[in-house]
Amino acid sequence: MINSILLYLAIVDKGDWTAIYKDVLRKRYVNETQRNEAEEILKKSNGIKYITLLDSDYPECLKYIFKPPFVLFYKGNIELLKSNNKKIAVIGSRNCSSHGKEVTRRITKELVENNIIIISGLAKGIDSEAHKTCIEDGGKTIAVLGNGVDVFYPKENEQLYNDIIDKGGLIISEYPPNSTPNGEHFPVRNRIIAGLSDGVAVIEARRKSGTMNTVSHALENDKPVFCVPGSYSTSSGCNYLIKEGASLIENAQDILVDI
Repeated sequence: MINSILLYLAIVDKGDWTAIYKDVLRKRYVNETQRNEAEEILKKSNGIKYITLLDSDYPECLKYIFKPPFVLFYKGNIELLKSNNKKIAVIGSRNCSSHGKEVTRRITKELVENNIIIISGLAKGIDSEAHKTCIEDGGKTIAVLGNGVDVFYPKENEQLYNDIIDKGGLIISEYPPNSTPNGEHFPVRNRIIAGLSDGVAVIEARRKSGTMNTVSHALENDKPVFCVPGSYSTSSGCNYLIKEGASLIENAQDILVDI
């Protein structure tokens, strides 16, 4: 169902497809019933819009990542995707320490003061602190979700979600409206976080974590990775990345000189 919706939205009123997408379409068998279902979902989407790979608004940087999304559903300020301002992904552990939150707030504030757009995943912990700080300091932020853009997850971030929209930010997802959170969605969405960014700042991450998955996508796309060192219990992933050549950072200036 989801694949058929994505394929339909990506072709309706958008002109001709290249041979590869036509081939995908044939194999997916998008029929009239599925097209009608897609249209009904959009009618009930409460202001959700979308752009496709064929649109001029589609971010150029996403066209070259692994499996670029056919469609991006969104709410908020789509102009942020075309902004000439640099974009930094600020990511890290859901179960972060108070020190991790403090460092996130300080570095995010400094980035915002330098007109950097903050990207993160609206998850608990470091992601939430980055979005909140960005908003509080008058910056612009982009949240990339692993569920539909009309689904609040985690539920505790509903107010933060609304604040992002109200303050001129953007919420995007490749998953259609009403798509519920799924464990498989989040590693997939991480390639979008990395793809949209000009660099990835990691604040507290363990060796095996979703954050490290995002870093892998960043490295595949030659994006610089910046890490805050820390204790083994909270930052084994950061420490490992620094040993492997990631930039050790103490403040935003350490990031700004390399982007």
